Amino acid sequence: MIPKIRTGTGGTYGLIRYVFGPGRRDEHTDQHLVASWNDFAPDPGRNPHHTIAQLAAQLDQPVKAIAGRAPADTIWHCSVRADPGDRHLDDNDWANIARRIVHATGIAPKGDTTACRWVAVRHADDHIHIAATLVRQDGRLANLSFDRRKAQAEARLIEKEHGLRRLNPGDGTAAKNPTSAERFKAERTGRTETPRETLREAVRQAVAGADSEEEFFTRLREAGLRVKLRHLPSGDLTGYNVALPGDRNRTGEPIWFSGSKLAPDLSLPRIRLRLDSASTTGTPEPGSRRARTGRSTPARSRRDAAGAAERAAAALGRDDDEAAAHLVGAGEILDALAQTSPAATRAELRAAARAFERATRSHVRAENADIRALRSAARGIVHAGSALGRAEDGGATAMVLSTFVLVTLAAARWHSARGHAQQAAASRQAADHLRSAYQRAAATPMHTMREIGRALPEGERRRHDTTIRTVLGDTATPNTPTREHDALAAVLAEAEKAGHDPQALLEKAVDRRELETARNTDDVLVWRIRRLADLPANPEHPRTRTSPGTQTRTGSAQARTAQSAPARPATDLRRPALRR
Repeated sequence: MIPKIRTGTGGTYGLIRYVFGPGRRDEHTDQHLVASWNDFAPDPGRNPHHTIAQLAAQLDQPVKAIAGRAPADTIWHCSVRADPGDRHLDDNDWANIARRIVHATGIAPKGDTTACRWVAVRHADDHIHIAATLVRQDGRLANLSFDRRKAQAEARLIEKEHGLRRLNPGDGTAAKNPTSAERFKAERTGRTETPRETLREAVRQAVAGADSEEEFFTRLREAGLRVKLRHLPSGDLTGYNVALPGDRNRTGEPIWFSGSKLAPDLSLPRIRLRLDSASTTGTPEPGSRRARTGRSTPARSRRDAAGAAERAAAALGRDDDEAAAHLVGAGEILDALAQTSPAATRAELRAAARAFERATRSHVRAENADIRALRSAARGIVHAGSALGRAEDGGATAMVLSTFVLVTLAAARWHSARGHAQQAAASRQAADHLRSAYQRAAATPMHTMREIGRALPEGERRRHDTTIRTVLGDTATPNTPTREHDALAAVLAEAEKAGHDPQALLEKAVDRRELETARNTDDVLVWRIRRLADLPANPEHPRTRTSPGTQTRTGSAQARTAQSAPARPATDLRRPALRR
């Protein structure tokens, strides 16, 4: 149940006319009162002898009685909406809900016969409108201290007592939702979302990994936004506003939003704190490593981000307040991934970044946390540009997404431990989107690794299976290698060929972080080992390998012939000795 409160000036006639009217799209039906301050207020919806003017005049009487001393805001409007999945609420239910809301907020405390005048109007099955005046009948002004917070708290109690869907309580750190007028305008102009939501995402992406204010504002302009800077008379920059091209008001002027109106942490002072406390100046650009590694810049930047994200997950596991800063840094990496991801994962990553944005804000402040590595990783991803959905880019994307699923789950536990219900729910929602993106990115490389694992010589496969079972604590000793660990056996074999000790490497991967939250432990360990051992993120299938300088047309034809021929079991020179 969602109560939404607004205040305004003037008389109540316009508001009463709207709630008893047909609505902007004729959506209002059976308009009528369900409750009022005295239970005898005129009802223009059900009584043909009553008028909207009569009802508005009775509501406004206390305000007119103190003409000249009335407050700036005289109208209090609260809409209370049930969840679409809630049971049907009748007029008596809504009347009870209305009385509880006006009591909790101080509009009309129970038993106070000289409180503010109010009415509750129902014109749809799922919500009511409460209209009140802010001058009490005894001439005093209403006490509206924390009325929005009190309304939300009462709504949580109502949900519990009426058996309705229970929403997560907020803490005042959420970004402002679009208004009804903004949503109606978006629908009318054919937009899938409101300008406020589009701008919020664009500003978040512009600040991800930015190294200075100048770079931040440059990114905003490059994203196609209108940018207006605000200066003091001294010339000092004090803030900024953004607008979407073509989004104008009735007079043809651009509709500007300040950063703080988009989200609390997008104001210029808050962005400056992020830039000053976690500058990426002096960090090497990922492109400088390309010659050494032979990997593409997007792939290298994603591998770096996976390592930074793993350390952030470890910080969240320590359960101290400094982890709050790591949430901000992790959010920047997600924003960077969302704007440079392959097409197959872009929608899910954008949804994950939008959900996780709520998890990055709470009342917990981290004063000394060092998140330069996270911001540097975000910067590297942005500067590396868009990644491909295949080859090394695709594998590295799967690697970082596998790690980020664990980061978001660690964030959910961290927030839950502090009672941050909305942030914990947002973290879990982000994890769901990341899992979907991971499944798309990992499908090809994981399939290749499973095929490599199945093709391993039997003796080698048994040896790696024994290592896996020893390290993971599985005491079963099947007569034949299990297919459960095909990909993990393949990566251990590849690491061994690269000169690593498979058991020591697996133990290190397991010790890096807990695995209880992983839906597929093998997937997590596969990507962790590939990163620790610096193995290619996109493994090469044995059938596609060729010796340098031998890739001729004849060789290609022979390779195709070999692929079409029945596969022969791999030969293991140690097998006769094992049989003896």
